[in-house]
Amino acid sequence: MLAIFYDRVLQASERAGLREDRRALLAHARGEVLEIGAGTGLNLALYPRTGVERIVVSEPDRHMARRLRGRVGGAPAPVEIVGAGGEDLPFGDASFDTVVATLLLCSVADPAIVLAEVARVLRPGGRFLFLEHVRAHDAGLARWQDRLTPLWKVVAGNCHPNRSTLATLRASPLVVIDVTEGRIPKAAPIVRPRIAGMAERPPTVEQPSTI
Repeated sequence: MLAIFYDRVLQASERAGLREDRRALLAHARGEVLEIGAGTGLNLALYPRTGVERIVVSEPDRHMARRLRGRVGGAPAPVEIVGAGGEDLPFGDASFDTVVATLLLCSVADPAIVLAEVARVLRPGGRFLFLEHVRAHDAGLARWQDRLTPLWKVVAGNCHPNRSTLATLRASPLVVIDVTEGRIPKAAPIVRPRIAGMAERPPTVEQPSTI
């Protein structure tokens, strides 16, 4: 059901600046790219025309994936669609140069597990690009996020507007190297605060020899 209304719900926000926020984020994508929870494929046409060799998109919802397939032709590189969730990615260790997630970590069952998987499939030095709505700094709005989350997650595909996603990122195996805070334009107040930025999988550190 969510797939039917997803693009329509986001339309005003996309036109008011969210689409350009996506484009600015995706400008940092390079090499072999994995996008997790790709939804209806709103990002596909926004990847840079150079530097991206291949895009693998994972989307476990078959209704979302059906709409996603219709946008594959607008991507600047070959696209492969995989029906998998972020908690159990069917890829080997160190498979990708870039992993992307936009408006995803609010709705997964366990963001920490997803981020551990992101770190696993990234090559050393690879980057995770993220754009997420998050828990508000304003105490009053945060209380409303807490109150409305039980209902909101039922009607909005398990979306939790009260998640402290930046703290979860900083506690993950990834290293946050850049983050900006802002607002999703034309969005409901409880899903308006947002972060966007990059995190990196640290280069593998070899253990010193004991010989």
